[in-house]
Amino acid sequence: MSDYFLDIEYNGITYGENEISYKEFENCTFTNCDFTNCVFMAATFIDCNFNKCNFNAAKINHTCLRTVFFNKCKIRDVNFAMIDKFIFEIHFKDCILDFSKFYALKMKGTSFTNTSLVAVDFMGADLSEVVFENCDLYRSEFDKAIANKTNFKTSFNYTINPAKTKIKKAIFALEGLKGLLATHDIIVR
Repeated sequence: MSDYFLDIEYNGITYGENEISYKEFENCTFTNCDFTNCVFMAATFIDCNFNKCNFNAAKINHTCLRTVFFNKCKIRDVNFAMIDKFIFEIHFKDCILDFSKFYALKMKGTSFTNTSLVAVDFMGADLSEVVFENCDLYRSEFDKAIANKTNFKTSFNYTINPAKTKIKKAIFALEGLKGLLATHDIIVR
């Protein structure tokens, strides 16, 4: 049985490699905490908030994220693909997620706001109804993804091949058309 923590605020803690594994946190807030190189094995987070936390190169395996909000966090090079997919709900605001992986995840309704998503792997992910608000998607990969009703209107630097990505009723700004046509060797000025 895992340790259970309810309604606790954690501030300025640097966590060791295995300190989070096999623990369950509900309605907890983590502020200015450092999870660099932590291993999140079989951890559970329900209705939790992470503010100004560092997750660079953390290992998130078989971890439950159920209604979790990340605000101003650094989450570079984190692989979310091994996450527990049951009731998976996450949201990001003012974060850096560069080089992270969401390969083949069902992310319906996730929100990314003012977030850097440089070279993020969304291959095979279900991004239906996801909102990318003012996000940098430079070199992010969308092959075989489902992006139906996804909102890219205020985001930029994306390159999406409509022949390899389902984008039915996705929303794009006129300025973003070159990101949809780049793979067809069409010049838009």
